[in-house]
Amino acid sequence: MPQVNDARVKDVSCEFEDTPFRTPLKFGGRVVDGSQIVNVAVTVETADGRRAVGHGSMPLGNVWGWPSPNIAPVDAAEAVRRLAQSASRWLASYPDAGHPLDIGNDLEHALEDLAAEVVGELGLSEPMPRLMALVAASSVDAALHDAYGKVHGRSVYVCYGPDFVARDLSHYLTPEFQGEFLDRYVSSAPRPTFPLYHLVGAMDPLSAADVARPIDDGLPETLADWIDRDGLTHLKIKLSGDDPAWDAQRVLDVDRIAEEAGRRRGRAGWRFSLDFNERCDRPEQVLDLFDRLRAESPGALEKIQYVEQPTARDLTAHPEADMHRVAAVRPVVIDESLTGLDSLLLARQRGYSGVALKTCKGHGQALLMAAYARKHGLFLCVQDLTCPGASFLHSAGLAARIPGVEAIEGNGRQYCPAANRRWEDRFAGVFHPRDGVIQTGLLSGPGLGH
Repeated sequence: MPQVNDARVKDVSCEFEDTPFRTPLKFGGRVVDGSQIVNVAVTVETADGRRAVGHGSMPLGNVWGWPSPNIAPVDAAEAVRRLAQSASRWLASYPDAGHPLDIGNDLEHALEDLAAEVVGELGLSEPMPRLMALVAASSVDAALHDAYGKVHGRSVYVCYGPDFVARDLSHYLTPEFQGEFLDRYVSSAPRPTFPLYHLVGAMDPLSAADVARPIDDGLPETLADWIDRDGLTHLKIKLSGDDPAWDAQRVLDVDRIAEEAGRRRGRAGWRFSLDFNERCDRPEQVLDLFDRLRAESPGALEKIQYVEQPTARDLTAHPEADMHRVAAVRPVVIDESLTGLDSLLLARQRGYSGVALKTCKGHGQALLMAAYARKHGLFLCVQDLTCPGASFLHSAGLAARIPGVEAIEGNGRQYCPAANRRWEDRFAGVFHPRDGVIQTGLLSGPGLGH
């Protein structure tokens, strides 16, 4: 049934901007030296004639979303650009007034056909992965939610109750959510501060001795320098996955640098997350790493807060990748495999005990996955896609509105800080952590908060 607060899409625009990196980032066996960001603006109108414009922004992330040996990165990037434009046109022609959760849900269902059209136009040899399609459309979905909150003159995070949404959560999730709405799982006000996870890339220097060619741009160049400048307490460590000895040594080296910096600052207490970028063939490799750390430095093992998805993203094709034993040691969060409810249910069967929320898969989907995770007591974290500027503000705002989220990753300030500049005067406390935390309470404006 139509709701009195429904809004109708009146206009959609889509633009792209290139974002070079100050230093390369290696993940999943590939090196990335820049990204392209899609910026979307959506105009909506209510039945009584009020209008507002919302904005969404997201790196297209084709190297992460479509790491195929059969598709050249340049071809994948072009396909993602075209799908972002196609999703924008789809939304511009949406015929009905509604709530962003429902309109976004319809867009998700349309993505397979839209992506197939793009792949056909370009003559590519394989279908676009669902993960990649979600990333392509995520800025469209974000702009829609932002516009909806703004047209009602409030944060969109208070627009998910029965006064705004026609269907309860059982329509989007499982029958156990009957009678419940997202307002039960989302905070009406942002959490004031959040610890920031700083990325330690596989190519990133840890100390001055590791710097082969200085960048000399005035920013920190080593992990030790970053810790000293920002007072970091949470470190995300990129690992190889297929070399437990190297991985163990990398964790030990990071732990040593962190402890030395902590002594200089007179502070103790660290949290690490481990990111194998799906490079482990089997869970035993993670357990092997745990055993090595337990033998060489139990303190380093104790610092590990959670492990990101260590094995291949196709859970159906790899039933041997069961995480029950790993999760008995540390929480294991589903990441690349998480593309909707079905994948989350399968991940739980395979032993995953946590969820990595990412706005690059769609704002609405992130909220729904958070609701399911909270109901079932799963570990929660928020990660980004080297998101700068508005895309990081969106990610940080999401984290600040989901109770139970432990920490947020934000590495745009490390790799593409120039893209933050137009936002830094208003949100310096979000882009520049102090004592290891960012000021998410600043993200309290209408719409998505920024």
